Amino acid sequence: MGASRTKVALLDASRKFIGRAVAKSGTDFAATAQRLLEKALDMAGARKSDIACATATGYGRKNVGFITSDAKTEISCHARGCYHYFPEAISIIDIGGQDNKVIKLDAKGQRTNFKMNRKCAAGTGAFLEEMSLRLDIPLEDMNGLAMQSENMVKLGSFCTVFSATEVLENIRMGKKVPDIVKGLFYSVIRRVLEMDLLSEQVVMTGGVVAHNPYLVDMAAEIIGHDILVPDYPQFTGAIGAALYAMQNRSRQGS
Repeated sequence: MGASRTKVALLDASRKFIGRAVAKSGTDFAATAQRLLEKALDMAGARKSDIACATATGYGRKNVGFITSDAKTEISCHARGCYHYFPEAISIIDIGGQDNKVIKLDAKGQRTNFKMNRKCAAGTGAFLEEMSLRLDIPLEDMNGLAMQSENMVKLGSFCTVFSATEVLENIRMGKKVPDIVKGLFYSVIRRVLEMDLLSEQVVMTGGVVAHNPYLVDMAAEIIGHDILVPDYPQFTGAIGAALYAMQNRSRQGS
């Protein structure tokens, strides 16, 4: 349950991803979680009574009413979810709606370091949402526009407020919208890559990555090698939470 979006992931006993749902978290976290659980169960062809174990993660994890084991931090769950898909030493970049994370795991999946940016919206989904409003274009169109750019406009500021001023100035100067959008994407990637050195295989995840895959291409070009992305990058944290729930259930011997 993130500050921006809530995701529900259902796994069967063989760890197959069989049900999912996502929506804005809204103002009633508990009601949103329940509604999405019902959607995910419907997708899986299952009932609530079929759930053997459940846990929650994210900003609103304490507001989820149907968990059966202790809530886990989003750092732990993103790490667990990514390592499930890529069981090797990895550096995880998670670009969320309100914050960014860089999580490092060793070859055994143990966390060796992590860093989080929570002090500023720059480089997050909220930054791109604000810029889409400034440009008066739908958020879902930004990825396609960035890909059309032929002469990227580089922005000098990471700050959301100052970037907005730069965007308006570039519009006044007649710069093309695709070139401005690619510059915004570049600003997001630079912000994240400055958080830590990335020496291992890099994995990118999160809702921003799911809806803007061109960010991955841009990041790969900057760091000089391919980047891995899970099949469902927006659900990686929720999948990690489900895996922790299964582990807890196994330890209880049932």
